[in-house]
Amino acid sequence: MDDCSKDVINCLPDNLLCQILSNLSTKEAALTSLLSKRWRYLFALVPNLDFDVLPSLHPEIAIQDQDQTSFIDFVDRVLKLRGNDHINKFSLKCGHGIEDEDVFPWILNALRHGVSDLSLHVSPSLVYWLPSKVFASKTLVRLKIGPKDGPRVKLRNVCLPKLKTLNLDSVVFEEGKIGFAKLLSGCPVLEELALLNLAWDRWDSCSVSSKLLKRLTLCCAHYKKNPKSVSFDTPNVVYFEYSDNIAHKYPKMNFGSLVEASIGIRMTNDQKANARYVSDVDEETKMVGNATDLLMGICNVKTLYLSYDTLETLYFCCQAIPVFNNLTHLTIESHPELGWESLPNLLKSCPNLETLVFQGLLHKATYRCGDVCLCQGLENSPSCLSSSPVKFLKILKFGETNVDDDMEIEMEQIKNFLEKMPNLEQLMIYYNTSIENDLVEVSSQLQMVPAVASLKCKIQVISDNLSLSSTLPISLSMKYGLHL
Repeated sequence: MDDCSKDVINCLPDNLLCQILSNLSTKEAALTSLLSKRWRYLFALVPNLDFDVLPSLHPEIAIQDQDQTSFIDFVDRVLKLRGNDHINKFSLKCGHGIEDEDVFPWILNALRHGVSDLSLHVSPSLVYWLPSKVFASKTLVRLKIGPKDGPRVKLRNVCLPKLKTLNLDSVVFEEGKIGFAKLLSGCPVLEELALLNLAWDRWDSCSVSSKLLKRLTLCCAHYKKNPKSVSFDTPNVVYFEYSDNIAHKYPKMNFGSLVEASIGIRMTNDQKANARYVSDVDEETKMVGNATDLLMGICNVKTLYLSYDTLETLYFCCQAIPVFNNLTHLTIESHPELGWESLPNLLKSCPNLETLVFQGLLHKATYRCGDVCLCQGLENSPSCLSSSPVKFLKILKFGETNVDDDMEIEMEQIKNFLEKMPNLEQLMIYYNTSIENDLVEVSSQLQMVPAVASLKCKIQVISDNLSLSSTLPISLSMKYGLHL
């Protein structure tokens, strides 16, 4: 038997070994330098470099001086050993304790060596300003900068001709909307844009315009004002995630190719308090914005997620809900302190809805959502559920509070769905329990509902904690008197 048969790994060429090592962090790959002389410097030649000095459990705690020096020396050594070799991916995660005079040369080194994927997880106390050359790279294809309380950027000239994916978390644009416009215009082939914790409270307006963009995530930080104007001219976006204070107006909403959207619009805290007070005393309140144009712009969507803030905002800040003819999958997030007032009109505007998902059923009881639920004891009143086209109903977070009264409310609501939804084919309840008998009890109660609107509906109660589920067609339980 030859040596290669005994040691397959050592017989592999260096380029293949480097490819294998690139799946590890650079620190882990460096441990292989102890294997033999051949492996001593091999780890430094991998095309993907991943440096991480953040404490895994408490990232806010500064690392010790000895660890700082060791980390800095390690990064410097690896980059020196690489010489002029091309860098494919460069990932840097470091918090308090590392100075910007150390970090800047590392970033510039990666840029000089043609990095295509750059990920920077840096603290603002470490890097207050990012090097301007980060936004003037002819090789970058993917750029990610964060995390919370990220660095500031001053965009003189933006030239990122190959950039396709841009993810900025908590990055502050020093020139505001002008700097943001520079950024978009300097990325001519950008396909995916994610701006998280964006602070644009000092901007009068914002506009996102791109003909090639396919995925857009815009999640703005909480602040005390409403933007005056927000526009989107993005005809090829297929996925849109938007979270922000509701704008006074949405003059342009171009989403001609939209397939999936997640909406989290909200009022300011003062506006919420005023709207809720006026609602409780049955007075009219002036809308702080109008979400109708926003909904009109996305009404061709097929899959839609609405936060509990959005449900409340639509009730107080939407003149009319447009028809969602293409919508087949709708997810609704509930909150115990907020009502479902906008839900009846929303469901009536979804004539082809097939799947309805509730992330929780507990909500504030008001007479205005009686069309969908039993908050005010309107069991025999007309309901939009009676004409619902929904075939698949999913209930998430059932029993999450572990309070008997809450579970009774949830059960009554589910029974209401069963009694009024004529096209229901499957009801799936995700129950947060580790007790098998809990599944049986819930299944038994639902199987014994005296009058259901759809005899072909199957009920399934699922617990991820148990890796178990309980299923039985309602038609069998009604015909033979069976129950689990």
